Amino acid sequence: MLVVQTRQNDKLLPGRVRLGVDEAELREHVGWLSEPRHFQAQPRANRRIADRLAELLEGHGYRVEIQGPYRNVIAHPRDPGPCTLICAHYDSVPTTPGADDNGSGIAALLAAARALGLDPAKRPNVGFVAFNCEEDGMLGSRDFVDSYLPSGRLVVERAHVLEMIGFCSHERGSQRRPVRVPIPMPDVGDFLGLLGSAGSNRMVNELVRTAEHQIPDLRVVGLKTYWGVDRLLPVLHRSDHSPFWKAGIPSVLWTDTAEFRNPGYHGSGDLPATLDYGFLRRVTELLLASATSARA
Repeated sequence: MLVVQTRQNDKLLPGRVRLGVDEAELREHVGWLSEPRHFQAQPRANRRIADRLAELLEGHGYRVEIQGPYRNVIAHPRDPGPCTLICAHYDSVPTTPGADDNGSGIAALLAAARALGLDPAKRPNVGFVAFNCEEDGMLGSRDFVDSYLPSGRLVVERAHVLEMIGFCSHERGSQRRPVRVPIPMPDVGDFLGLLGSAGSNRMVNELVRTAEHQIPDLRVVGLKTYWGVDRLLPVLHRSDHSPFWKAGIPSVLWTDTAEFRNPGYHGSGDLPATLDYGFLRRVTELLLASATSARA
């Protein structure tokens, strides 16, 4: 079973929190990230990007480690107890700049890490992981979930996985369906998609409500799956949320729907200039609003 959930209204509701996310910061991060950086095809660039991510996260006050054979970059949460993870992959398809895929996700991760690291005393128990080798069958996230988490060094309560969140179009017909099932879905690619499974559909509900209250100018569409239907649709398992789902850890995929909207997907046209930084800023504001709420 698949259910699409959209926001009920676009009114500015009482209690909205203003969140300081700088479009210039997001643009800068996407800029330096946008070079071919595949794990095997461009190993030097891949390692350099990972090292810079580690340096930036350490500079924001986090304890950082490079994990596993695929060099995932982990920024540990404040406390050893159950935490929320914010994740994105930093590798790209060979020879492609990967601005949206996934420079956009890493840019939002870094902006959130900076904002949450400004006041360590008030920092929620949120950690960050930049995965490698997503473009090689999610090798990095699979190793993290299967080999690292059983060690007990990090206790993950839930995860937000950012996968291409910077491309937006206001033209009719710019959005195609990711699955060929008769469900209502916009044909304009100006929304953030949130994908949940049975164990994370509650998270989707919470995020839609948070967007409605805190980020009223961000259009959000949630796709919730039930009764294991996701296992029948491989297209729903194509990013780093999938290992979390299979391990029974609630996880939501945040996405602009990739090739179902972005014509530059996995090509040389996936460039920084094609992204909508106002849209990316609003997505990052939702990320911060969810991370700082009681149950995000």
